[in-house]
Amino acid sequence: MTSPRRALVVVDVQQEYFSGPLTIQHPAPEDALANVVRAVETARAHDVPIVLVQHAMPAGAPIFAAGSPGFDLHPDLLAVTDPRDERISKSFGSVFAGTGLADRLREREVDTVTIVGFMTNNCDLASAVEAEGLGFSAEVLSDASGAIDLDNAVGHVPAAVLHETLMVLLHSNFAAVATTQQWVEAVAGAQPLPLDNLVDSAVRGRARVGG
Repeated sequence: MTSPRRALVVVDVQQEYFSGPLTIQHPAPEDALANVVRAVETARAHDVPIVLVQHAMPAGAPIFAAGSPGFDLHPDLLAVTDPRDERISKSFGSVFAGTGLADRLREREVDTVTIVGFMTNNCDLASAVEAEGLGFSAEVLSDASGAIDLDNAVGHVPAAVLHETLMVLLHSNFAAVATTQQWVEAVAGAQPLPLDNLVDSAVRGRARVGG
């Protein structure tokens, strides 16, 4: 089995997600952050390229305004960064949209992107889905990411339900979903994470409800 050529993409681990209306609700943000840091340390130890992403909005925007405190990376993440890490800003959900990141990863012969950070229900989802069309395999670490409660005209979804649902959705087709510990072991062994597929997920889903 071919060993994956990974890059760790750390998505928007910014202060906006630790206070205010976008505070991560599930998993607990401090736990998710600790797992992001562990993933970075593991990547560093195994020479996995690291990409640090920040969402940027124009000055005066209510969130993610460039130069504002909410735009800054969390200090715990900054403590384990290195000048060799690539740093990019984005203005769309996907880390690939308008950033040129896909081309730079291809130049480094990366074929697998490991996604950690925030939010499950926005930038992580968008990045994992776009990775497929760009020819990358995707991995998402379920305990190094997180979701928020959502409520709009269509309905209400608690963060825990939203996070679990999106992890199941991603693992059924778009990405290998694993815990940080499982990923650490896979990186150490130069092994891919196990993948599922839509057909098998559908068959098991029907069997579970007696269909």
